[in-house]
Amino acid sequence: MKKQILIAVLAAAMSAHVVIAQPEKAAVAVTQMKPAPAQTQAALWASRVLSRYHYKAVPLDDALSEKIFDNYFKGLDSEKLYFTQADIDQFAPMRAKIGYAINNENLTLPFQVFNLYQQRFGERMAYARELLKGKFDFTSDETLQLDREKAAWAKNEDEIRDLWRKRVKNDWLRLKLAGKDEKAIRETLDKRYENYQNRLKKLNNEDVFQMFMNAYATSIEPHTNYLGPRSAENFDIAMRLSLEGIGAVLQTRDDYTLIREIVPGGPADKSGKLKVGDKIVGVGQGASGAMTDVLGWRIDDVVQLVRGEKDSTVRLDVIPADAGPDGKHVTVQLVRKKIAMEEQSAKKSIIEVKDGGAKRRIGVISLPTFYLDFEARRRGDKDFKSATRDVQRILGELKKEKVDNVLIDLRNNGGGSLIEAVELTGLFIDKGPVVQQRTAEGRVEVESDTNPGLAWDGPMGVLINRGSASASEIFAAAIQDYGRGIVIGEPSFGKGTVQTLINLDRFSPNEKVRYGELKMTIAQFFRINGGTTQLRGVTPDIKLPVTSDVDSFGESSYENALPWTTIKPANYVALGDLKELVGPLQKRHEARIAKDKDFQYLQEDIAEVIKLRKDNAISLNEAVRRKERDAQDAKSRLREARLADGKASVKDEPAAGPGAKEARSKAPVPTAPAKSVLASRSLRQDDGLQADERNLQAELAAEKAAKNAKDVLLQEAAHILADEVAMLKTDTRMASRTMPYMASTKVGGN
Repeated sequence: MKKQILIAVLAAAMSAHVVIAQPEKAAVAVTQMKPAPAQTQAALWASRVLSRYHYKAVPLDDALSEKIFDNYFKGLDSEKLYFTQADIDQFAPMRAKIGYAINNENLTLPFQVFNLYQQRFGERMAYARELLKGKFDFTSDETLQLDREKAAWAKNEDEIRDLWRKRVKNDWLRLKLAGKDEKAIRETLDKRYENYQNRLKKLNNEDVFQMFMNAYATSIEPHTNYLGPRSAENFDIAMRLSLEGIGAVLQTRDDYTLIREIVPGGPADKSGKLKVGDKIVGVGQGASGAMTDVLGWRIDDVVQLVRGEKDSTVRLDVIPADAGPDGKHVTVQLVRKKIAMEEQSAKKSIIEVKDGGAKRRIGVISLPTFYLDFEARRRGDKDFKSATRDVQRILGELKKEKVDNVLIDLRNNGGGSLIEAVELTGLFIDKGPVVQQRTAEGRVEVESDTNPGLAWDGPMGVLINRGSASASEIFAAAIQDYGRGIVIGEPSFGKGTVQTLINLDRFSPNEKVRYGELKMTIAQFFRINGGTTQLRGVTPDIKLPVTSDVDSFGESSYENALPWTTIKPANYVALGDLKELVGPLQKRHEARIAKDKDFQYLQEDIAEVIKLRKDNAISLNEAVRRKERDAQDAKSRLREARLADGKASVKDEPAAGPGAKEARSKAPVPTAPAKSVLASRSLRQDDGLQADERNLQAELAAEKAAKNAKDVLLQEAAHILADEVAMLKTDTRMASRTMPYMASTKVGGN
């Protein structure tokens, strides 16, 4: 069985995480990265596969080499804060020769570029730390450019130093506005820049190789990627939503690995010996294996030690959360088990909407990804993990709870398994085509639902946003083309391509040498009506406010995205025609939101964010910033009061999704389905700190509060579906015209 993957792979700019510091003129040694022989061979085999079998196969010639060169520098320094134009010019003679180097198994260039990146970043951080010894003038009218992705490279050292002076000044001002004194500010920022340094020191040549290979892969087409051996393993875990370990979520703070979350029912939870905030400083294998000191290790290396085969033993050297750095250590012995990642599984909730004297019960199924345990399914395991199976089970539960309508929430669902997209659609239609695929050779194949019957034959809707991509778009498009349900939200991402995983290890000379995997585009998918979601996405029947920056987020933001096109429609028969419903629903929606304060707040928030993006600058004048902060605080207090007084009626389970997190650049963030743009900000005033600088318990509490904040768009989508129920129940003729597959007197599930 092919592992065909439909997922929006959108990596945040590496410079957000890859950072280093070193004294500017001191002779502090940094690790000079060099390629391993296996990496030069992996690059060669990857180039052969990509050049021959990619959907958009292009030769590794001078033109592609130049794109790879530019893409690699952009990946390292997307905000143009470390390199100068002179640095770029230094490597310019090799710009068109990367292809020759790969074919000759010579990866000297990308590693030389990265080594210079380390040096330059060290110089910038050293200068930043030096600035902390002085003072800043906060009475001037300077501004800081927020997004420098489209800016030119700094001409010289003076220009790039001025950029960093403003960045440090802004960091200082944020902490000052939060009430920190000078001593605390200096200590916080100096530690922050030191941590940046430590993070980059933990990178190895596998990381550098993966960054370069992704610069190559994405130069061909946005959704082609290289996965190193460890990344490939993590990708597989994300698809099957399970792993073998102790059932704890770990994170790094300073040099310590902390327990951030304990998974209910896992070994860590059942032992009762671990709690959130405990520090893991050592890991031992088996009941008596040597304990490995992991203080200062990068998080994925620690995770690799903690994970292991099911029923094997691991020992942890732990400093309890309530003990200081010199507190007494305890040893915790655990037996690893299979851990289900339930947080990313489909979840249900029920929203009750008042409609005059009646109550409409809207069942919501939140699906974060189209997951599937490929290997377990191939083996014939009867309980293999599957998005479709989970949704089918939930639909059965919602029927028993007598919901009137069902909403599938696919916001920020970036895709997943093609099989799941087809089979999940099959829960809502009888047998028939779901999606068409066209290969590079022009061969068109139709993927169909072959299982008779519907798991839910009542009215339904699909909620999407700009972060809904690929498999989400297949499902939403099929539901729309069949006239099966109302699609609500904002236009989707626009990813209309199919990827498959190519294991490069098949070309390895022996089992010990691992080359990694390619996630390579092999086809383009089309709707059953012959259209494609590529570039344009799925257009909702009823549009909600656009919360994303469409110029920098979405398929249309990529310069090398495949074009929009059409093919012949598949042979299918629509189940209904909902056009008659859309107009009246739209009018009711507009009348309701005109009176809804929460919705008006949301629109104000979006306008504020759009203005901030357009201005692309923030003042470094303290008086101006204080005035802005006070205005925002006043607005936030009003929001908090409304959130406290106007919570929605939610039964059974809260809406699924992790708490809102900060986002940067054009990277989509798998946050809770879009609440008010400023909802999370209203719950916590800007403290000038980064996530790992805050108290862990306070950070978790803030995330929980953001998670439980009123989801304005979800509530409105529920109201729209409640309106639909009311219309169908009061006008049975309309029901028979729009949904002839349903009994005319029945609205709700079978």
